[in-house]
Amino acid sequence: MTFADHFSNVSATYAAFRPRYPDALFDFLASEAPALNDAWDAGTGSGQAAVGLARHFRNVIATDASESQIQHATSNDRVTYRVASAEDSGLEAVSVDLVTAAQALHWFDRARFWTEARRVLRPRGVIAVWTYVMFEIAPPIDAVVHHFYRDVVGPHWPPERRMVEERYRNVEFPFTEFIAPAFAIEQRVTLDDVAGYVRTWSATRAYIECHRQDPVDDLVTELGRAWGPPQQARLARWPVAMRVGRVA
Repeated sequence: MTFADHFSNVSATYAAFRPRYPDALFDFLASEAPALNDAWDAGTGSGQAAVGLARHFRNVIATDASESQIQHATSNDRVTYRVASAEDSGLEAVSVDLVTAAQALHWFDRARFWTEARRVLRPRGVIAVWTYVMFEIAPPIDAVVHHFYRDVVGPHWPPERRMVEERYRNVEFPFTEFIAPAFAIEQRVTLDDVAGYVRTWSATRAYIECHRQDPVDDLVTELGRAWGPPQQARLARWPVAMRVGRVA
């Protein structure tokens, strides 16, 4: 089975500029897992979630279908990276306490992933899938970024993006679901950080491929009017939406 590969050609940029999840998110997952031995992070990208899980779990298996993403992943003594799809992990049956998919579920064949998660989870094991939506900094900056998101690269978003915009609310979730706390990613970013992050968007990559020009250059010029000195760090906030449940 082929996979929707939107990020292999920007793996280094993805590793550098994608936001990091809050410690509280991993504290919560650790408190709900039946044990802290083994966790599987599917669609790991460059390992943002895997490294967070490694603070709690003795062994984290982190897989991604993109070899380039795995090559650029953040190393950690407790994380084993493998090239494998979310639908066919290569893990042994009944071998993990937790399955996660961070900002990745919308790219999966979900029915096959749910089956794979059930196969590898231990009794009472937990599965958590989450996504983050548009970041917020300040109204004048947010207005410029939203225009770029909607009107400039908007036509180039793949259809899977709809699930992110809906915060996974309408995704089927065949597990015994329970409520997760409200989490948000908060990081201080410079204008260069914002530009680097926006360049990792699948829609931005598609725009560049279609039009043979980088729309982020104009975005940076426009943002500069509201930003102030480019190296001034501002607090960015990405709301996180999580679905979490367990197997019997």
